[in-house]
Amino acid sequence: MTAHRKDIEGLRAVAVLFVLAFHAGVPGLGGGFAGVDVFFVVSGFLIAGLIVRDLEAGRFRLAGFYARRARRILPAAGVVLVVTALAAWPLLPALRLRELAADVFTAALSAANWRFVAQQTDYLAADRDPSPLLHFWSLAVEEQFYLVWAPLALLAFRLAGRRAVAVAALLLTGASLALCLSWDGPAAYLATPARAWQLGVGALAALAAPYLARLPRLAAAAAGTAGGVVLAWSLALDETGYPGPQALVPTLGAAAVLLFRSPVSTLLGHPAPRAMGRLSYSWYLWHWPVVVLFGAGQPWPVKLALVLGAALPAWLTMKLVEEPVRFSPVVTELPRRGLAVGAAAMAIPVTAALLLGGVSAPRQAVAVATVEPVEPVEPAPTVDVAAARADYPPSRGCEVEPAATTSPPCLFGGPSKDRIVLIGDSHAGQWFSAALRIAQRRGWALEVLTKPGCPLPAITVVDPRLGREYRECDAWREHTLRRLEGEPPPRLVLLASLATYAGPEATLRGWRTTLARLSRLGTPLVHLRDTPLPGIDVPSCLAARPARQCAFPRERALPQDPLAETRQPGMWRLDVTEVLCPGTGPACPAVLDGVVLYRDGSHLTNTLVVRLAPRLERDLEDLDLIPTVL
Repeated sequence: MTAHRKDIEGLRAVAVLFVLAFHAGVPGLGGGFAGVDVFFVVSGFLIAGLIVRDLEAGRFRLAGFYARRARRILPAAGVVLVVTALAAWPLLPALRLRELAADVFTAALSAANWRFVAQQTDYLAADRDPSPLLHFWSLAVEEQFYLVWAPLALLAFRLAGRRAVAVAALLLTGASLALCLSWDGPAAYLATPARAWQLGVGALAALAAPYLARLPRLAAAAAGTAGGVVLAWSLALDETGYPGPQALVPTLGAAAVLLFRSPVSTLLGHPAPRAMGRLSYSWYLWHWPVVVLFGAGQPWPVKLALVLGAALPAWLTMKLVEEPVRFSPVVTELPRRGLAVGAAAMAIPVTAALLLGGVSAPRQAVAVATVEPVEPVEPAPTVDVAAARADYPPSRGCEVEPAATTSPPCLFGGPSKDRIVLIGDSHAGQWFSAALRIAQRRGWALEVLTKPGCPLPAITVVDPRLGREYRECDAWREHTLRRLEGEPPPRLVLLASLATYAGPEATLRGWRTTLARLSRLGTPLVHLRDTPLPGIDVPSCLAARPARQCAFPRERALPQDPLAETRQPGMWRLDVTEVLCPGTGPACPAVLDGVVLYRDGSHLTNTLVVRLAPRLERDLEDLDLIPTVL
């Protein structure tokens, strides 16, 4: 049913070339991410065929199956993980090494996809450089799928034979496809439940292959050719909203190529694509670490040269590790030996991860003492940049997830008829500690209404985490405004939002719409002007360089904030730009008086916000918006 076929090796070559082109950023090949979909279909087709063939022959054993998987997948992956960790040691700052250690650890345990789901869902952890091991998510999906599929197929076959296996595959595929179409964001792209259907399609194709082989030759050739055309067309797919329904294009195209002999099959069976197909697994493993470690910020021709150059370590890995272990008579003789090899291939990178994780980020003692801000930040101890990375406001339960359309009842400070409302996106949420101090010193409560990535001005945006129009943001904004309209008026509303969601004119129109609603509360509205944007991952930079080298250009850092540049009735403004970008020099500091100013490339550290709180409080008192407290 799935005996050795030359065209399958060629199809693997197509898949890896798709991915390489995408990661190199080659113009016109933006749909190359679909190569992973092709890999999933091919894997499901081959492995399901192998399992059913062994079940019907009475020789299928779970231990033997997992031993084959272990010696096929894990040794090469383990080598790449260890070499990546070693190569990163002199190349990456210590802070990123600690993060990479966790990536190595989870990748070695075939759980990297869940780590990246958590990281990419967490908007508060935004503005970081990509992991050199991000591509290990797809390997994790495969291994998790087979952890479930192999025993499920065995159970189904023992109950009712081959048909039961087909029913199990159909149910699993349907359920997973439903999740894929209903989920959004990183989970839809990286989570096993939402991607298992593509492996399931491959399995169904393998089960259906003997019956479809009866199709007339001309019809089969037409169907296979159509599959090849569809597969080529997937290069034009848009990553926005992927996987979703678009993922059916490369998935069904690959399945058609596998099922029906056609001129496409003949083309894929030529020696050149077959050679690339044999190399595809190791090439896939190697190309992304090479791009991330050596090609960050480089133009696409340089990245293309790097991914092509990754073929050399891939070939060495295939010849010296992958094939010798996979076909070793000693290892293949007994399942326990294959499992032992797999265990060792996991244990070595896990050990490397633990050692790498012991690297601590250096403490930066450099302060910008030569530039005196208009109002100095209070002196503070030197901040560990690793601590700065995690220096979030203590209100993270109030930062609602992308899919949420309402905020929880985030009320701090106990019952009080008086309260301050803090409303906006994560650039509002970063001011939580200052707002809480101001409220508590007056015996008031603080109500927090924040949704990361969601502009408070009434403008509709595309959310990169969801890959589509952020409808949940519009719903959240409307619900939040109605909620405030239905509550007793607060004493003060503090509002803030990233100023770069849209152009100045659209942003100002959106602000006027939102402010018209808020002004009906009859409450003073205070706009916290958007803070300077470094555009670099500040803690990572500080972990590798002196603080003065992590200063960022003033001209680029100060976003045009149309609300701050126009007068709005009933609204006051607070602006700390002169503190964060003191003086008139060409650069803004990353560290000021020993305080790391940013926890990433956009958000202030909570340490800084706490030290700015007295200034904000005095400004509000001077504006006579809050009573003075001694």
